[in-house]
Amino acid sequence: MTVADGTHRRARQIGIAPGVHPAGPLNAITDVAGVLVGHCTLIERDRIRTGATAILPHGGNLWRERVPAALSVLNGYGKFVGATQIAELGELETPILLTNTLATGRAIEALIGYTLDQPGNDRLVSINAVVGETNDSRLNDIRAARPTVAEMRAALAAATGGPVAEGPVGAGTGTVAFGLKAGIGTSSRWLKGIGTLGVLVQSNFGGHLRIDGRPSPAPLPHSDPDGSIVIVLATDAAVSSRNLERLAQRCFGGLARTGSALSNGSGDYALAFSTAPGLRRGPDAPGGDTRTLGNAAMSPLFEAAMEATEEAILNSLTMAGEMTGYDAARDRIVRVPALRLDSWSTG
Repeated sequence: MTVADGTHRRARQIGIAPGVHPAGPLNAITDVAGVLVGHCTLIERDRIRTGATAILPHGGNLWRERVPAALSVLNGYGKFVGATQIAELGELETPILLTNTLATGRAIEALIGYTLDQPGNDRLVSINAVVGETNDSRLNDIRAARPTVAEMRAALAAATGGPVAEGPVGAGTGTVAFGLKAGIGTSSRWLKGIGTLGVLVQSNFGGHLRIDGRPSPAPLPHSDPDGSIVIVLATDAAVSSRNLERLAQRCFGGLARTGSALSNGSGDYALAFSTAPGLRRGPDAPGGDTRTLGNAAMSPLFEAAMEATEEAILNSLTMAGEMTGYDAARDRIVRVPALRLDSWSTG
């Protein structure tokens, strides 16, 4: 269980605000208009600590109104479903589901069922489901076949705009980073004359934690260097799939700033998409002649991607309390501590 000690605060609430660009009103991926996020959180007895997180680029039929997208892989020790078609076509045709490593097959089923049920999709015969994962077996009985297909469909059904729940929720329920309880985190940046950029992360990796460039003032628990992170970036700027790949790559700069080990056993994935209506593709796309940003205009977005990724990772830690759970590899109940916010507070 998670200990509710009243210390869960976002990084900015304790005076930590990486970077120079202003955050959006919610400081969340949902600051990008139209983006929806939903969670299914499973905390049961002493063994189940898992879930799913759904990210929808817009609330319509994604197969019929696809968005440009690109994936970047820093270290590919993971299972990112749908990667080859994203690379080939540069677009998303389903929502994104994040979950645990052994649930990827069920996530595919959930996305296929969800997409087939959309009005107008009665003749579909091919669907590129998009699923990211990290391994939550340090706190979760990952062999227990949870979340189920129905539970992942619940995450899709729960997707909404507005504030995004962070910490041990959804796909971050059982995740660990830097030897500390982590989970889901999000952040955003607003760029005058360009648009809004938002990031959501599923943190589950190792290394030596640094916050806004500073090492920990207090000893931290031992951190396995291995682990994974999935980073999802959304922007309303008119960015082509080629430049979205470049934008996704910059997310890893934010990951490195937090002290990630970037180890041989890490799975480091960043998926970026644009919600600009004029760039959408498919039978119901609005069309138009939207010009994409040129290469020279990308630098502010690159910087914003690094800043938002760094802050999203920090939020995934600061919003998580300590948790006990089941270490599936060692067959024992364990406790993972939380980040001590009083050591870092500047306000």
